[in-house]
Amino acid sequence: MAHSVVIIGSGFGGIGMAIRLREAGVHDVVVLEKAGGLGGTWRDNTYPGAACDVPSHLYSFSFERKTDWTRRFPPQPEILDYLWHCARKYGVLDKIRFGTEVTEARFDEDAALWRVSTTTGELDARVLVSACGQLNRPALPPIEGRESFAGTSFHSSRWDHGTDLRGKRVALVGTGASAIQIVPEIAKEAAELRLFQRSAPYVIDKPDRPYRAWEKAVLRTVPGAYALSRARIYAMFESRALGFVKYPKLMGLMEKGFRKHLEEQVADPALRGQLVPGYRMGCKRILLSDTYYPALGRPNVDLITDPIERVTPSGIATAREHYDVDVIVYATGFQSTDFLSPMKIVGRDGRELNEAWRDGAQAHLGITVSGFPNLFLLYGPYTNLGHNSIIYMLESQFRYVLGCVEALRRHGLDWIDVKPDVQDAFTREMRERMRATVWEAGCQSWYMTEDGKVVNNWPGFTFAYRNATRRPDPRHFTVRRATAR
Repeated sequence: MAHSVVIIGSGFGGIGMAIRLREAGVHDVVVLEKAGGLGGTWRDNTYPGAACDVPSHLYSFSFERKTDWTRRFPPQPEILDYLWHCARKYGVLDKIRFGTEVTEARFDEDAALWRVSTTTGELDARVLVSACGQLNRPALPPIEGRESFAGTSFHSSRWDHGTDLRGKRVALVGTGASAIQIVPEIAKEAAELRLFQRSAPYVIDKPDRPYRAWEKAVLRTVPGAYALSRARIYAMFESRALGFVKYPKLMGLMEKGFRKHLEEQVADPALRGQLVPGYRMGCKRILLSDTYYPALGRPNVDLITDPIERVTPSGIATAREHYDVDVIVYATGFQSTDFLSPMKIVGRDGRELNEAWRDGAQAHLGITVSGFPNLFLLYGPYTNLGHNSIIYMLESQFRYVLGCVEALRRHGLDWIDVKPDVQDAFTREMRERMRATVWEAGCQSWYMTEDGKVVNNWPGFTFAYRNATRRPDPRHFTVRRATAR
């Protein structure tokens, strides 16, 4: 017996999609999760200082408001607790099969089913939803000798909590979003911290603080207070899209704020000079922190800007010096443009998704892929953001997928498949619009494929995406009715 919907992944996308399907009356849903617990990136990233850079009230589902967040920017444990709460409250926890990794999904056109192979067995689905996210597979740098290191080494998203860093000589490779949260924490206990920087990030003020008891009381008891807070934050963040996607020159205003922040927090002119990026603000992810720059000024912290040449059994070598260390932490990001890897996805006529995406990932509205009927992606290509909450984008996608699932049921369809010309037109539009954005201002970022295509980000306002995904357009799809078998 085939399941109505099988969802891969139990992060915000998978849990939210399962909840929305249940509320729509679709109860035969299975969520496949390779790990032993739900949460996606918020389960995996347990490094010291892990937190979100989107305010709490916006980094949560609109249908499940939480008025007792402890801080304006939520810490990792609290976000993970929130996801567990949502899964329990809305009755989807028992839909999750933990410890079940998908290895292959193959579309059986005759039966109009997805045949899904996992590490624990086989199952069939009428509809397959990928909620794997973009930031789930760690990227380790191809540095010579990396495997030769005799000490402890690990990626930031696979933090080794059994390693005590107190009094240790620690090397941290990378200065991205994870690193700026890690540095202030481990600088407090490590004897020496060597931070290896390839390119300086833009780091701006993070107005974080605990919520006061009276603020929580107002949010809990005053009608409209929470909605107003959420709307205010949304409008403030959404306005930044003008600089990212419409008028990149406006980023100059934010850059002035960055320079002011840097000057206030870093007194040493030489160190300050090393922390000024050599690319336009916004081209790479803008980071938020009030503790990163002060941590770099500590006497036990050393910022190293010379390129790493190799890793040795005892440490890290640049062209000019060798640094003996006890622990190496790689805060080097994720394989963000390989959306469904390492799964093998096979659609109509035996076509593999990796082959279909050899020139870069493509999906109409970031959700449907031509030649792969009844397959829907959450947080797929062209749906990441540089300025607002991805939860807002996910909720737009939930509604679109629900519309497709309802169309299958209402019209007695075996499958729907987005037309190739529709997908091609969307991809051309995205690539054309992307040229005007700050993300194509000349830097290399995790938004890009190896050949320089930005395939992760949405080049527009989030409300425009919500409007575009309000309902599926029947003219965009080819269909097969159940009577055709």
